[in-house]
Amino acid sequence: MTAVDPRPAATTSYPAPRPTEPAPHEVAGPSVRDVIKAYVGLTKPRIIELLLVTTIPVMFLAAGGVPGLGVVAATLVGGILASGSANTINCVLDRDIDEQMRRTRRRPLPRHAVSPRSAMVFGIALGVLATLELGFFVNWLSSVLALVANLFYVFVYTMVLKRRTVQNIVWGGIAGCFPTLIGWTAVTNDLAWTPLVLFGVVFLWTPPHTWALAMRYREDYASVDVPMLPVVATPVATARQILVYSILMVITSLALWPVADTGFVYPLAAVVLGVVFLREAFALLARAHTGADGAALRPMRLFHFSNIYLALLFIAAAIDPLLH
Repeated sequence: MTAVDPRPAATTSYPAPRPTEPAPHEVAGPSVRDVIKAYVGLTKPRIIELLLVTTIPVMFLAAGGVPGLGVVAATLVGGILASGSANTINCVLDRDIDEQMRRTRRRPLPRHAVSPRSAMVFGIALGVLATLELGFFVNWLSSVLALVANLFYVFVYTMVLKRRTVQNIVWGGIAGCFPTLIGWTAVTNDLAWTPLVLFGVVFLWTPPHTWALAMRYREDYASVDVPMLPVVATPVATARQILVYSILMVITSLALWPVADTGFVYPLAAVVLGVVFLREAFALLARAHTGADGAALRPMRLFHFSNIYLALLFIAAAIDPLLH
C-alpha cells in the first residue's frame, strides 16, 4: 500500500481578479455611434449630395422663383430616403467586388460592420418610406418617378448591366437623371421639356464623370471583371469617348436657354463652365496621346471638375429665374 500524506497539498495562491476588470479575451462591441456611422455609410452620402444638387435647383426653375419651403423640405427628405435605399441595396449586391477594390473596401459591408441581411432590410425600409413620404407629402407622380429610378438602378444597372457590358454606366446612369424630373414634378405635378433637357445634361455628363474615375482605378475594375470602358479600351479611345460625350453635354446644356426662356445668367454660366470642361477633356486626350497611363493621365482633374461643373450649372439654373 502507498502511504497517504495527511497534510493538504501545497497550493500557490493568486490574487483574484477584480470584478471590474474585463477578461483579456473580451472585446468591446461597436458603439452606437459606430453603428449609426455604418448605416449612414451604406447610403453613400456623397452620391446623395450630388443627386440633391440636381433636384433643388430644378424646383426653383419650375416655380419661376422661390418654391414653397414645405415642398422643398418634403422633396429633400424623400430624395434622401430614395437615394439611400438604392445605394444601400447596391452595396449589398456588390459586396463581393467591393471587398476586392481599393476604392470600396472600407465600405461598411466589406468591413463587416453591418450584416448583408440587416443592410437589405434597411435598404428596403428606406425605399418604402421614400415612396410613401413623397406620395403623401409631395405628389404621387414624384413618388412613382423616384421608385422607377430606384428599381432601374438596382435591377437594370446593378444586377444586369454593371458586370456584363461596357455600356453599363451609359444606360445605367439613367437612374441618376431622375432627380431633374422629380424636382420639376414636385412643384408642377406635371412633366415638360425643361426637365427633360436637364435630364439629358445629366445623362451625357455621367459617362465622362464615371470614366475619368475608372481610368484612375482601372486595375480595381479589371481585377473584379467589371467591364468599364477604361478596362476594355485604350486610354486614347476612352479619352475620345469622354470628349464626345462632353461636347454633346455642353450643346445640350445650352439648349435649356431657348427651351426654358432663361435670362442671361444661365447661358453665360453654361458657356463658361462648358469651355472649362471641354478644355479638361481635350487635355486628357492630349495626355493619353503621349502614352501616359493610370495616375499619369491625371484623370481625376476632370473627375473633380465634373462635380463642380454640375453643381454650378444647376445653381445658375436656380438663380436665373430670380433675376429674370
